[in-house]
Amino acid sequence: MDGNGRWAKRKGLPRAIGHKKGLEATKQLVTSASDYGIEFLTLFAFSMENAGRPKKEVDGLFGLAGEALADQAETLNNQNFKVQFIGDRTSIPRGLQNAFIDTEKLTENNNGMVVTIAFNYSGRWDILQAIRKSVLSSVNVDQLSEEDFSVFLQTNELPEPDLLIRTGGEKRISNFMLWELAYTELFFTDCLWPDFDRSELELAMDDYRSRERRFGKTTEQLGGQGV
Repeated sequence: MDGNGRWAKRKGLPRAIGHKKGLEATKQLVTSASDYGIEFLTLFAFSMENAGRPKKEVDGLFGLAGEALADQAETLNNQNFKVQFIGDRTSIPRGLQNAFIDTEKLTENNNGMVVTIAFNYSGRWDILQAIRKSVLSSVNVDQLSEEDFSVFLQTNELPEPDLLIRTGGEKRISNFMLWELAYTELFFTDCLWPDFDRSELELAMDDYRSRERRFGKTTEQLGGQGV
């Protein structure tokens, strides 16, 4: 979800307007992803690094997130989406923490698309907190497997992503789901996030479908299917 600020700058508008337009694009994407039959959608809304931006902008993003949940939580629930949040909640405003909790409780029994919002999130942070939890647990660290370790990640209830879409022309993963992206297909686009619409999603999906996923194995080892 990259490019809100640059979108606004190119149009001579305040960055805050870009973030609002980005929120509109997010609403449309959730609907489009569901229409495509996507079962799990994870959105990188706010990174820990974003917290280093000017305080006015950060406070505005916190406020926008709270307003969005107040406005959209019931709609998301009525659409049968299950909404959850990953990231460090301890350093965000109490009111926003409560909004996260309320939205999760409201949608926890839904069985439609799972919408995970990464907010104040860092892949490195998640790995570190998982290490701390594993050390403090009853798990035998000497025999700790990848599956055992994954239980301690905040993404433990999610499958590993099939596709990562990065907007805004950047060609890096920027500290997002570092453990989980080991065999994820990557799609980079110059499209800025406020302009990312259903047609842009279709381009990414068509590109993904054209690929042969081997997970480090040969086609023969995969039974000739290549998926």
